[in-house]
Amino acid sequence: MTRPEPPELPEIQVQVDPQYLASHSTPERQVFAYVVRIENRSDQTWKLLARHWEIVDARGRTVTVDGEGVVGEQPVLAPGGVFVYDSFVTLDAAPGRMGGHYLMQGAWGEQVRAPIAPFVLAPGERLLN
Repeated sequence: MTRPEPPELPEIQVQVDPQYLASHSTPERQVFAYVVRIENRSDQTWKLLARHWEIVDARGRTVTVDGEGVVGEQPVLAPGGVFVYDSFVTLDAAPGRMGGHYLMQGAWGEQVRAPIAPFVLAPGERLLN
């Protein structure tokens, strides 16, 4: 029996700013950096436990990435708190897209998902979601 997915908590706002890195890319490997801003607009403190990304390239290939925390951290966001980090992703074929969610845990052990709206990864574009 599989466990049900934790509910979404829209009060955890996630914004992603992707940028194409032409100087690090080749025709066979497109590299994108992205800056993530996570803001806790709820009245509770939440700890980011894990991440789940779905990355789709121009050929329709999907890569799923699951892991603990982000950039080696499991940040705790108090009400009104913000955590910002940067990372990168490579695609064999662009354009592509990325999206997913963070698994968050409250002070009493309850778990929720903070959705990450899909965003476009395309050479020459700089888009906000």
